[in-house]
Amino acid sequence: MKKTISLSLAVMMAATALTACSSDGKVAGTASPQPSGNVKAAPVKFSLLFPTTVSTGYHTRIPDLNKDKWVLKLEELTNTDLDVRVVEDAKFGVMFASNDIPDVVGSIGGPGSKSMSGSVENGVFMPLDDLLKQYGPNLLKMVPKAAWESVSYNGKIYGIPEYLSNPSRRATYIRTDLLAKTGLQAPKTVDEFLNVLRAFKKLGVESPYQMRENFKYADVLLGAYDVLPYKDQFELVDGQVVPKFFDSENVQKALTAYKTMYDEGLIPKEFATISATDYNKSLDAGKAGIWSQNASGLPGSKTKLRALNPDFKADIIDSPKGPEGKGGYFLYSPVVRTFYINKNVKQDTAAGIIKMFEWMMTSKDAETFFTFGIEGDTYTKDSSGAINYKFPVTKEDIDEEGFRSGTLWAVHDSTYNKPRMQLNDDGKTTLKAFDDILSKEGLPGIGFYPDLSSFAKFPDLAAPQPDVGPKIIVDHMIKMIYGKEPISDWPKVIEEYKAKGGTEIIKEATDRWNKKQGAIMIDTK
Repeated sequence: MKKTISLSLAVMMAATALTACSSDGKVAGTASPQPSGNVKAAPVKFSLLFPTTVSTGYHTRIPDLNKDKWVLKLEELTNTDLDVRVVEDAKFGVMFASNDIPDVVGSIGGPGSKSMSGSVENGVFMPLDDLLKQYGPNLLKMVPKAAWESVSYNGKIYGIPEYLSNPSRRATYIRTDLLAKTGLQAPKTVDEFLNVLRAFKKLGVESPYQMRENFKYADVLLGAYDVLPYKDQFELVDGQVVPKFFDSENVQKALTAYKTMYDEGLIPKEFATISATDYNKSLDAGKAGIWSQNASGLPGSKTKLRALNPDFKADIIDSPKGPEGKGGYFLYSPVVRTFYINKNVKQDTAAGIIKMFEWMMTSKDAETFFTFGIEGDTYTKDSSGAINYKFPVTKEDIDEEGFRSGTLWAVHDSTYNKPRMQLNDDGKTTLKAFDDILSKEGLPGIGFYPDLSSFAKFPDLAAPQPDVGPKIIVDHMIKMIYGKEPISDWPKVIEEYKAKGGTEIIKEATDRWNKKQGAIMIDTK
């Protein structure tokens, strides 16, 4: 369904029914948003866009997603008629400029993300407070307050969030079969980390540490020195709120370690241009010795490696710590994805959309469908009602599971899928990693929701994604690792940042923090 907005806005954007609950909070029995009585209402019909960050995966192999069995089953369970699309987050600008805006738009992150092109601020989507109170009361209760704050603008809720109850999500992975061959212990410090990589190189490992462009999922050493250059990694220093990359001494230490890795062939020579697709291909082919990845992906990584060779093993280890005893990765915003309703959607349709999201959040049927699929197809039940799940083995099957349990499950706590993980040893190992490792690492920081207005004024100084640093910062880091600029010049980079608008960013950030205006400390506490 095609919706229109004014040409001027399009050009601007191109540029820039309560039920009883069981004890675990899930609605008992079938809780699809259908009316009571014997007469079934007509399905709620609307278009729904799911965001993605990559151009590969299950959805790319399906000629018509609206005939896909998982979409059809979702329609059956929720009494909806969906026009499903999956679009790369980076291509949202084209969508807004073409005026082809679906009824429901999902995006990565919150309303202030770059991909949303100021659409929330410019009235493209409707406020949801009244709809939520009437049709999604359990959503309001179950989603954390911080998540609601992150999807609000001018005091009103504009999106339904997929959220994280635990913001420590990323982890350091290692091929433990290779580690055993080296005779070394899992590294605890940066020096030990480098020594393990050197040992992997001697074994013939193609990518001792798997890098990726823009340091995305390749920032383990920036974390060790607590200088991650991201949008939620500001800190209070001498009365000013500044980016962590202002810590010149520790940035230089981190870049020196990366340059050592580059000079010694411990990372790919073309590390600065390795795309997400090529990164994943390397991991899937077993070419990496150590890498960074979301901890919830451990079962899939183990499965893919075993498919290559039964002796291949992967595990999560403590991230290497720098001299200050810090390590790990940035703590996520409480919001992973946000789903908005087009302002032109009729109120009865909007009510049905809210009911569907409430079902996703509260229903046992939803949890079972998204986690295990369809009974008789991907799982069976024994006489006691226990589920016997057919775990995916091939990459294709793993991707299909990811589409069902990841992409389609729009609204839920996505820290991890506990019911699935409790069914086998790989899942139990993952849960243990969350409890024993991730809960003790990760780097807090100050973030701004909505974004600082100065970010839009100085785009090269703003983080284009939550886990990608400003272009000016990333460019200098890469040049220094390649040896095209001296690492000792980092203080000059800070001065350049200030001169090109950074001073204004710092002033606004400090002011927002002091006035407690959408300045949030992202922490595990």
